[in-house]
Amino acid sequence: MRAMNQQMIGHRSTDFTEMYWKIQPHLQELMYTKDPVYLATSSSWGVMEGAVRNLCQKAVLNCMNGAFSDKWHDVSLSCGKEAKGLKVEWGQVIDPQNLKKELETGLYDTVTIIHNETSTGTMNPIEDLMAVIREFPEIISIVDVVSSFSAMPIKKDALGIDVLLAGVQKALALPPGLTLFSVSERALKRAETVKGRGYYFDFIEFSKWHEKGMTPSTPCIHTIYGLLDKMNEIQEEGLQNRYDRHFRLNRTVRDWGNRHGFELLPKPAYGSVSLNCFKNSKNIDLLKFTTEMKKRYGFIIDGGYGKLKGSTFRISNMGNEDDASINTLLNTLDTVLESELGF
Repeated sequence: MRAMNQQMIGHRSTDFTEMYWKIQPHLQELMYTKDPVYLATSSSWGVMEGAVRNLCQKAVLNCMNGAFSDKWHDVSLSCGKEAKGLKVEWGQVIDPQNLKKELETGLYDTVTIIHNETSTGTMNPIEDLMAVIREFPEIISIVDVVSSFSAMPIKKDALGIDVLLAGVQKALALPPGLTLFSVSERALKRAETVKGRGYYFDFIEFSKWHEKGMTPSTPCIHTIYGLLDKMNEIQEEGLQNRYDRHFRLNRTVRDWGNRHGFELLPKPAYGSVSLNCFKNSKNIDLLKFTTEMKKRYGFIIDGGYGKLKGSTFRISNMGNEDDASINTLLNTLDTVLESELGF
């Protein structure tokens, strides 16, 4: 908050360019890429839509296993693209062999994947899925890592991901409204041939302005101040220490759920590292549970997203959480379960 409250500067000034270039190596390290990392003033949906508009010429295959990946299919259709969903039940993962069967049809030139489906706390096997996609050189991959970025390593270049995108409001713990994304050279070459890319999310415009150390349009400079501060914070903590912290806290919450008889919605091997989505296997009054947590103790947890409302609840461990904050949360959950719900 202190970092974001600095004096405003012009987005075409040398001060902004200096900040832009200062952030680049940090973001490239976090994305494990040699490609530029662009800054877009929007929610991640802006870049998710923009990626489909920039890269899909033939048809897009949307991998669907939760609320947000399902919505990406709707977005593709709303952009006027030929689109099909590779769909599984919420809480399951996309099977690499089923992905391969679809791609073997030759119908597609673009694939979208959400790595960490926040609505269900399910993490798709991105290494296995990308191994399949690499067998099809004509396929451009677009991967959303919004809620896993900086909580664990996702190696863009090594995996062959063409577009990697992340919002800053999850594990980076910044206010929403800024999206980070990196685009491969071959994806940029594809974009050059696609008509109807629009302007605001035109990848070619981002590439041109990146060479000048700037963004195509006026960015949210105050949030970028915060982003630079966050990069310095991550460097101070150490990247591996950050990953270890997220994993440790995730397992602490998961162990708490297991002790109380709450099962994960996904299979444990595919559970997220940045949150846990538990089944309401004890059939507690989730509305009362979440209301009492907020009203009496100031903690906010989610009582299920979309069609899972009332049947699941989610507890985040990402961002600035540490052992003390998670332990305080879990102790408070115990208090509410016992005193208010008689559990």
